[in-house]
Amino acid sequence: MGSGGAEGGTVGKALDVLDAVAAAGRPVRFSELLSRVPYPKATLYRFLQVLTSQGMLTYDPERQHYALGIRLVRLAHAAWVQSSLAPIARPWIERLAAEVGETIHLAQMDGAQVLYVDKLNATRPVEMFSQAGKVGPAYCTGLGKAMLAFLPSPALEEALARQAFHPFTPNTITSPEALRAELEAIRRSGHARDREEHEPGIICIAAPILTRGGRVLGALSVTSTTARTSLAAMERLAPRIKDTAARIAAEAESWRFPEITH
Repeated sequence: MGSGGAEGGTVGKALDVLDAVAAAGRPVRFSELLSRVPYPKATLYRFLQVLTSQGMLTYDPERQHYALGIRLVRLAHAAWVQSSLAPIARPWIERLAAEVGETIHLAQMDGAQVLYVDKLNATRPVEMFSQAGKVGPAYCTGLGKAMLAFLPSPALEEALARQAFHPFTPNTITSPEALRAELEAIRRSGHARDREEHEPGIICIAAPILTRGGRVLGALSVTSTTARTSLAAMERLAPRIKDTAARIAAEAESWRFPEITH
């Protein structure tokens, strides 16, 4: 659920309703939405009417279902072009994918979580959680840890407080203390690892995408499986991943993210 409520006012509440419809992953009835959002019937109905009239939602009167509207597709595409690293990074991750033959992920921080903004599959694709547009946990993914490690202290503390530390696998980091130690190691080496922490059998090496001033723009990873290779073997790819991340950062910084100097 979004920030909504008193902090977001009317707009925040409407976004909460959109989030609830999106989180369902399918068309939903009014009664189901009522159980998903903390608003009275009349309030929810009013928001649904407005969102539908604006094309943010669609309503099927026969099935009595609400679904995300086509207007969101246009907005999502505009956001992808204007606000994500994906258009800038695509040529570089295509080259990296061709070189290593494994799955490449590109991500940015979405609050305290990881937002996958692009993905190129390996020659032999592997079924896994990540897809462009999906949001995943930061504390147990290589991409998430690569970004967390280089956040400024206030932002890091806020992000750590919002991690669930749910044990997805026996290798998942499940405490802030253990994660802090991991992040310190990442800062020293310049890259992160996923040791089957989010999904069994899935391993990766990830590097942050940083401006010259050290601001986190995103992260890049090469992902494979324990059936295909080992984490030790993938470590040899770290210099190539970091070089690609640096090239993306340089291009992004000159195009859209200049640092202010005096």
